Amino acid sequence: MVYSKREDGRKFDELRKISAKVGIIKRADGSARFQIGDTIAIAAVYGPRELHPKFLQDPEKAVLRCNYDMASFSVTERKKPGPSRRSTEISLVTEKALASVVELDLFPNTAIDVFIQIIQANAGTRCAGICAAAMALAHAGIPMKDMVAAISVGKVGDKIVIDLDKEEEDFEEGATDIPVALTARNKEVTLLQLDGEVSKDELMQAIKLARKGCEEIHNVQIEALKEIYKEDKNGQ
Repeated sequence: MVYSKREDGRKFDELRKISAKVGIIKRADGSARFQIGDTIAIAAVYGPRELHPKFLQDPEKAVLRCNYDMASFSVTERKKPGPSRRSTEISLVTEKALASVVELDLFPNTAIDVFIQIIQANAGTRCAGICAAAMALAHAGIPMKDMVAAISVGKVGDKIVIDLDKEEEDFEEGATDIPVALTARNKEVTLLQLDGEVSKDELMQAIKLARKGCEEIHNVQIEALKEIYKEDKNGQ
């Protein structure tokens, strides 16, 4: 089916409006808020701290634990409070997307806990959560090899588009959703999922779009981190 125009007026390669801020939860070791369109993710980091019970400890590195959840009020449809199969899956996906850039071997026998809460949702929640979590880890001073950004790309009708919204995910003829996470400097893929069907050429086109989008998000993340240090410096 021909998909000729996006409902919100964006170009097919255009992201929704992005904003980001770190240091929003004062008692956390690190925290961040990331918004893309109407989707808002908040992340808080605690640790490194001693891991209990001790039999879960790894003498060679820290254990990264991510907990993703959506607030019941974040969506218009009914959602039960608490964890679900989907939130458990996204928590594990987020851990894998971030673990390769966090210097876990510097903190043996400890845990680094990352809590991600979606307080408003309009598609792309796992990607927004990863963006917020990466910023919160950096704000906490956790050594990282690189920054990570994530964006959803996919196929709607006959078009490859970036940053799908809820209406596009629910497109009547079906849509293919492809969440992608990339590192800032080396553009290494730390997450690639595919829900639907695309050809090889379409997938390559989608990944190319994701690289462009993640670069834009990286710039926003870095500016937000710089801003908090400017505030700290001016406050001294």
